[in-house]
Amino acid sequence: MPSNPRTQEASGRHLSVGAFSRTLLDTFKATVLTSSLSSTLIGLQWAAANMRRFLRPGHDPARERLKRDLFQFNKTVEHGFPHQPSALGYSPSLRILAIGTRSGAVKLYGAPGVEFMGLHRENNAVVQIHFLPGQCKLATLLDDNSLHLWSLKVRDGVSELQEDESFTLRGPPGAAPSATQITVVLPHSCQELLYLGTESGNVFVVQLPSFRVLEDQTISSDAVLQGLPEEARQRRVFEMVEALQEHPRDSSQILIGYSRGLVIIWDLQRSRVLCHFLSSQQLENVSWQRDGRLIVTCHSDGSHCQWPVSSDTQQPEPLRSSMPYGPFPCKAITKIFWLTTKKGLPFTIFQGGMPRASYGDRHCISVFHNSQQTAFDFTSRVIDFTVLAEVDPSAAFDNPYALVVLAEEELVVIDLQTAGWPQVQPPYLASLHCSAITCSHHVSNIPLKLWERIIAAGSRQNAHFSAMKWPIDGGTTLAPPPPQRDLLLTGHEDGTVRFWDASGVCLRLLFRLSTVRVFLTDTDASESLNAQGEEEWPPLRKVGSFDPYSDDPRLGIQKIFLCKYSGYLAVAGTAGQVLVLELNDEAAEHTVEEVEVDLLQDQEGYRWKGHERLAARSGAVCFEPGFQPFVLVQCQPPAVVTSLALHSEWRLVAFGTSHGFGLFDHHQRRQVFVKCTLHPSDQLALEGPLSRVKSLKKSLRQSFRRMRHSRVSSRKCRPAGAPGEMQTAGITKAERTGLQNMELAPVQRKIEARSAEDSFTGFVRTLYFADTYLRDSSRHCPSLWAGTNGGTVYAFSLRVPPAERRMDEPVWAEQAKEIQLMHRAPVVGILVLDGHSVPLPEPLEVAHDLSKSPDMQGSHQLLVVSEEQFKVFTLPKVSAKLKLKLTALEGSRVRRVGVAHFGSCRVEDYGEHHLAVLTNLGDIQVVSLPLLKPQVRYSCIRREDVSGIASCVFTKYGQGFYLISPSEFERFSLSTKWLVEPRCLVDSSKTRNHSCPSNGNSMGPEKAVGRARNSGSQSDGEEKKPGPVMEHALLNDERVLKEIQSTLEGDRGYGAS
Repeated sequence: MPSNPRTQEASGRHLSVGAFSRTLLDTFKATVLTSSLSSTLIGLQWAAANMRRFLRPGHDPARERLKRDLFQFNKTVEHGFPHQPSALGYSPSLRILAIGTRSGAVKLYGAPGVEFMGLHRENNAVVQIHFLPGQCKLATLLDDNSLHLWSLKVRDGVSELQEDESFTLRGPPGAAPSATQITVVLPHSCQELLYLGTESGNVFVVQLPSFRVLEDQTISSDAVLQGLPEEARQRRVFEMVEALQEHPRDSSQILIGYSRGLVIIWDLQRSRVLCHFLSSQQLENVSWQRDGRLIVTCHSDGSHCQWPVSSDTQQPEPLRSSMPYGPFPCKAITKIFWLTTKKGLPFTIFQGGMPRASYGDRHCISVFHNSQQTAFDFTSRVIDFTVLAEVDPSAAFDNPYALVVLAEEELVVIDLQTAGWPQVQPPYLASLHCSAITCSHHVSNIPLKLWERIIAAGSRQNAHFSAMKWPIDGGTTLAPPPPQRDLLLTGHEDGTVRFWDASGVCLRLLFRLSTVRVFLTDTDASESLNAQGEEEWPPLRKVGSFDPYSDDPRLGIQKIFLCKYSGYLAVAGTAGQVLVLELNDEAAEHTVEEVEVDLLQDQEGYRWKGHERLAARSGAVCFEPGFQPFVLVQCQPPAVVTSLALHSEWRLVAFGTSHGFGLFDHHQRRQVFVKCTLHPSDQLALEGPLSRVKSLKKSLRQSFRRMRHSRVSSRKCRPAGAPGEMQTAGITKAERTGLQNMELAPVQRKIEARSAEDSFTGFVRTLYFADTYLRDSSRHCPSLWAGTNGGTVYAFSLRVPPAERRMDEPVWAEQAKEIQLMHRAPVVGILVLDGHSVPLPEPLEVAHDLSKSPDMQGSHQLLVVSEEQFKVFTLPKVSAKLKLKLTALEGSRVRRVGVAHFGSCRVEDYGEHHLAVLTNLGDIQVVSLPLLKPQVRYSCIRREDVSGIASCVFTKYGQGFYLISPSEFERFSLSTKWLVEPRCLVDSSKTRNHSCPSNGNSMGPEKAVGRARNSGSQSDGEEKKPGPVMEHALLNDERVLKEIQSTLEGDRGYGAS
């Protein structure tokens, strides 16, 4: 029999993990082999009791199952405009648009909600995108000369955009790279062939889907040369292939254009030249008229020529040659469309061709039709464009109806059927970064009345857009309608706030608010637009919304706070300006009252070295319908506003900077109080954001000193051996596997106290209003809480007069508490929990019957979240109750924190409130309230992506947004219940298949039920196949396993954490 378990337990308390496991396993083996079943169960109970000491507290299987019903991580959809686009493709039959990027991404867009995304294995730029006629397939060409075939395929009942094949065109051994460098791709209408034009002048033929090169069908430059008449052979007519097009009516003929100016029509069946055209200028591109009787070429000198097509082998002379913006030297026309109409002359649409000296730096696409001529001027480089026209090949006319332009920073669609050619408002691909995004704010579950008023105000701003329905409408969305109305507000560098509909897959602009009218700026925004309209030639017209230039960087929006119940909006900026606005359905003209607030409180010895304040306009200002400012609070010094809070029920707004914080009564238009938080050593706070060159060296020096001190401390504490490894010498493989399966309690990093002399200790990080017990436990009162960068929390008790005396009596405030965290880490969040440990509701939420009244009978708790730890205090005594140190070894810091409600995907009415936390490592954690127990942890953002981490915003229902580029928001979800992702159906059975010149077997129709991307769902602690600790038949006994389980789970007393 083994020795007494009590003796072994006492002696094992001081054993290492490895020694304890060896003792445990040896005892278990001896018990199983030499004792009866009853004594074995006793031994197992003892072993389980000892194991429990090493398990993470709260490791409850029932709780783990519930967590799987509550939490799941998904990256669902990307909102905005693709970063660095490089290619454009369009399928007339599917009515789907494709955009490729320099990072190798391919994104497909159809009707609103129909979106797909794919990513090449290589991170090479996408150069060209071509849809295969009549199929849900497309081919992409990368800058490494590789071809890739993509298709929409059904997988597990959901379709994904998948890469099927890849191929690189290879030349014979010893051949120059230019021999197979692809310049043009032509998918043939037979659906089985790709024609590839190269730099060498050869045209290769590739069979799909295998990418097999049909060498016997190669159209070599020598074969073409033999088919030309003698006079054409004398010139160097061959270099790279610039154009490949199929005959609009005869699929057995293709057009080949060479850069030296030669254009031929090639007979695919007889492998011969049917006719040729020779220009004296370098060829850029070609357009073939719908009936096949006319070819239009564009050239490097800014001209385009019309050539008649006939069966005569003699070279025809051009019918007409034109230089639209001559006679002075012009830039090349790089692409041209010649499209016929039932009434009037054809449309001539081309890119470039502007006078080189005066307008060579413009990015223009010109449209000529009858007597109307317009050069659309874009603020960013044009990547590519296409024209949407009649799809039926048997139709007599093209009848173009829309021009689609992919610029480097936006997508612009122009209505060609309406007089004046207005723009079409896009339902997606919004240019989020039309002015650089400086902050964002999310509001969930908007009331219908407020929603309708915002849409009505926004519709008046969109009167200049065309009434045309969005023309790119392929596919059908199958996603359910959004369960609620959500707003995403973005603040911008030019002083604007944009309201986006963030309810579903498409991020749609609803309303644009500009704060510029309140201030005097150097230039008027409308002057430049009016100046452009005065010029007669070239007929330039500015289009698009991208405008990267700001009149004044001080206009930048830094903080936004919207009350969805009252319609009050607070906006704070870079130069210490705080605007309070209210929603008005009619245009109004009124004076914005200005109140100056001195945060330094006339302290001597401080001098502001930063930028000056913005000068406000005097007198009445005219405001359009929507949110209109009625009061301006100007902080002095005019530093960046770092925190903002609005309480619409009390009619109060709180604001903070690096110098202190204040409270303003916007109902009476008066200051309530200010509190200076500036430390005597905070000289950096007086320099402003534009004069910190000297302080950079000091900041870097302090950072390196802390890093060096941290490394020395970790070396002293680290045991011998590799970092993070346990000493497990002598343990068998089975024992090691068993230890790996044990969920050991995490090692918590030591929190080092920071010096009070660190820079920016008075920087106000967070402000919070709460109706709670602050002075004693018998009376609750309104309060304002503020947290600083130096780990200090200030609490002010407020006396707000009742509604009937609100205008007569002033709001009164008095400092009641001051808490100094020992480690002095920056405070990033403050929260008060009611008697049921539930976060206090938002202002006016209870009055609108959208939330239960908070429990004011039980004791309230204060949660203070710093960069280093979470700490709960009792109220009103403010005594520490419990805390959670941030678990990490790499120097993790809290960057964002938000309260979210997580609903169960199984039980309809069950849900829990938790904290969503983002760290500087890009990890997202969910921490329970009020017990502060870590629930799940996911890797979301790359730790190197500092801007993405800084831009993250959480929603009230477990979702979030962060910038993956200056123009794109990545949407993610932590909840199993709230998931917004594209689900769509693309049906290719309605497309028309064309004939093939040889052996053209058309493929049958196919359907694709689509989702935009692999959502990459994860659940915390994914189930892994457990490794056996030992091989023995006793472990298969059900009674024994139940006994072990009951011992491990027994008497823990952990509820829903």
